[in-house]
Amino acid sequence: MDWEAICDGCGKCCLLKYKDAATTVACRWLDLDTCQCSDYANRKTNYSACEQLTRANIATEPLPASCAYRRVAEGRPLAWWHHAISGSRDTVHKAGASVKGKVVSEASIKDMQKFWNAGFVQAFK
Repeated sequence: MDWEAICDGCGKCCLLKYKDAATTVACRWLDLDTCQCSDYANRKTNYSACEQLTRANIATEPLPASCAYRRVAEGRPLAWWHHAISGSRDTVHKAGASVKGKVVSEASIKDMQKFWNAGFVQAFK
């Protein structure tokens, strides 16, 4: 399987971090309906903190246990809802394994610093 094809499309790696924990705020370039980057080719230019996952750095990235990249790196099988198993990219959403319907875009927040300081940030579960 091609490295890029391993991505399960959950969108969890696109959640902003606060005190090293994923939040319910997604990167402005994450399409909240598809859970895919809306400008994938330019993601590093758009958002310098965006990490490109590679075979070399996968073990050092804070990825959820459900992440297909992490599962492959750990020698575990892909989840039943992964598109390579189910045959559909929608299964990850139907299974509730993606961020779809659970997060807001940072683009919708006018003053991010006030948002963080007001305590509106929640850990993603």
